[in-house]
Amino acid sequence: MARGFFRDIVWQRLRRNRMAMAGAGLVLLMCLLATAAPLFGVDPGAIDISARLQPPGPGHLLGTDDLGRDVLVRLCYGARISLLVGFVAVGIATAIGIIFGALAGYYGGAWDAVIMRFVDIMLCFPSFFLILAVIAFLEPSIWNIMIIIGLTGWMGVARLVRAEFLSLREREFVLAARVLGASDLRVILRHILPNAMSPVLVHATLGVAGAILTESALSFLGIGVQPPTPSWGNMLIAGKQTLGTAWWLSVFPGLAILLTVLGYNLLGEGIRDALDPRLKD
Repeated sequence: MARGFFRDIVWQRLRRNRMAMAGAGLVLLMCLLATAAPLFGVDPGAIDISARLQPPGPGHLLGTDDLGRDVLVRLCYGARISLLVGFVAVGIATAIGIIFGALAGYYGGAWDAVIMRFVDIMLCFPSFFLILAVIAFLEPSIWNIMIIIGLTGWMGVARLVRAEFLSLREREFVLAARVLGASDLRVILRHILPNAMSPVLVHATLGVAGAILTESALSFLGIGVQPPTPSWGNMLIAGKQTLGTAWWLSVFPGLAILLTVLGYNLLGEGIRDALDPRLKD
């Protein structure tokens, strides 16, 4: 897709979409929190029993937990974990989906039949329960979580890419490239894939929110990121023990998850609308 299309049309549409800009602002805020985590100069695992369960105040803006650890510091370090999981898991899922979708859509025939039947089989299993089943046999760690979420989330991307390839492979510019002697790999990578990336970009943006939710749910259940490494999910489960007396331990991680997922969803919806050729400026 032409660079001018993104600069002159898509960006202008996105700027006029207040909800999309609000979502981008939330995403930027969480990225800044994750980046600023080391600037506090405080170990997120540092225990100070004398400061345990202090409410939000000047000394600790978001309070402390039952071990005296600063909630704001742990929240920022948890943002790094959640965003890392989201980006890496979606990156893995997108890469796998593009490969399978491109092969199915470009070559068709037996390639298409085999790959899409495999996609259908994968879609028969609820993703979250499939993740739970796999993690039951593996050590719960951040890298395993990212890889498993990525390996179980590529089917939607494959379907999108396949549909775009089926639409584009008989276009004049693709036929011209073949006539000029371009290899299949060059036609796929140079001519078709760049024009098929719009729905993939939208799906990836929304997928980051889904991956963050999945990681938080796994950590909440105790089979995700393990303490003392802070993540929003295990902060939530820790706060559940003192919900009646220390509300801030659950409220602030919950708000972080809510705002991050909301931000990515609003941004993804805005990008989808901006890329829609049926919209008139």
